[in-house]
Amino acid sequence: MSLVRIEVLDADAGIFALRLDRAPVNALDPALCNALREAVRQAVGDGARGLVLASAHRPDGPAVFSAGLDVPHLLSLGDDRERLRAAWTAFFDAARALASCPVPVAAAINGHAPAGGCVLALCCDYRIMADSPDPTRPLRIGLNETQVGLAVPEGVQHLLQRVVGVNRAERLLVAGEMVDTAQAQRIGLVDEVVPMDRVVPRAHEWLASLLALPQDAMRRTREIARADVGAAMQPARIALDEFLDAWYAPGTQQALQALVARLRR
Repeated sequence: MSLVRIEVLDADAGIFALRLDRAPVNALDPALCNALREAVRQAVGDGARGLVLASAHRPDGPAVFSAGLDVPHLLSLGDDRERLRAAWTAFFDAARALASCPVPVAAAINGHAPAGGCVLALCCDYRIMADSPDPTRPLRIGLNETQVGLAVPEGVQHLLQRVVGVNRAERLLVAGEMVDTAQAQRIGLVDEVVPMDRVVPRAHEWLASLLALPQDAMRRTREIARADVGAAMQPARIALDEFLDAWYAPGTQQALQALVARLRR
């Protein structure tokens, strides 16, 4: 079974959904990242004019869009720097596929979206997030890398800056802060908040409104407006070698091991 399911939501409009389907929380290991990159390519090749990125629906599972990189898997690679490099490269390749996608992509964020999950959402054109059915347990989104000892690459920082502003992005990034859906909407990190069962349909509606416009003008304007998104995900602005050096720092390893210990409890 594919780790990313491609669904045709609207054959007439050419709107497809890409559903991340690696239970339980869509942790981004190389297999899922590679499947996502390939799904973007395949859907566009099959005629998609707009894409919805969402988590597979699991009524009895945790509400998670993507929990970010699969840290236990990454730690299991130990000192094998080449395999670690390949794992992170797969993630950034998947993010780049979304950032540079030739058709609009709406993120239907139907659950928590920390770290890598937030990066994928930021690479999309538009972000619609679910409101938690339990107001005492709101869904959250953000780049919390500093809390586990990782610095956020400059290119990823740019993605956050372009939607919430430079000063606010600095505050969120340095603190590694996750925000709830209401705050995410207030600061522009997400564009809309809707009930859980409306996230994918609303993403469909937003794409349909774009696809009803004169297409040459819409596509060219989008291409110009989003040129910085694709540029931000280019390798020079990720500085992967520097990132990998920091990964192996004792303080970072200690923070990552502590994270895994918390996840296992």
